[in-house]
Amino acid sequence: MELSVVKLDGTTGQQLAVSKDVFATAFREPLVHQVVVAYMSGTRSGTSSQKNRSDVSGGGSKPWRQKGTGRARAGTIRSPIWRGGGRAFPATARSYSQKVNRKMYRAALRSILSELIRQERLRVCDEIQVSQPKTKAMADVLAQLGLNGRVLLVTADYDQNVSLSARNLPGVEVVEAAQVNPVSLVGNETVVFTADALRKIEASLQ
Repeated sequence: MELSVVKLDGTTGQQLAVSKDVFATAFREPLVHQVVVAYMSGTRSGTSSQKNRSDVSGGGSKPWRQKGTGRARAGTIRSPIWRGGGRAFPATARSYSQKVNRKMYRAALRSILSELIRQERLRVCDEIQVSQPKTKAMADVLAQLGLNGRVLLVTADYDQNVSLSARNLPGVEVVEAAQVNPVSLVGNETVVFTADALRKIEASLQ
């Protein structure tokens, strides 16, 4: 199959031949959902922590004798029902990461990219360049390409000028091809690949 390549001035250039095995697969919604949830879970810090009755300092001695006082028996002043006591069911540090096989991850990316093409949300540009790190320069490039809303720009390699120029533009995200993830692909209205970046993605997903 072939994809149209757009130049920076907005005109249509040559056609780019791509593999059907990568960009024309069926949309597997359950798999995409699983991979997206797993990716987002992996970004959670999981550092929430509270103290139980054994972690709270103090409470080593019995506050009063077992019988004869008329009060309820108590073994420690750090019981969860006491003020200053530990939590009954405290949150503990944990990992939220979920295991996703490499084949599943690649299949999900192929499914997402294919669906983006079917929805006409994926565009290919011959190159994305700005001469100097200026926000206005990147805004002019997006305007020439007719892009608005949430846009993901995917470059073949890290480009400092492009990254710095798009940093202050709301809704614009820049990643290199090696850092493409399912959440960014799904969460943006338009995904723009450079021709070289698309080649890198195609080679990694075959």
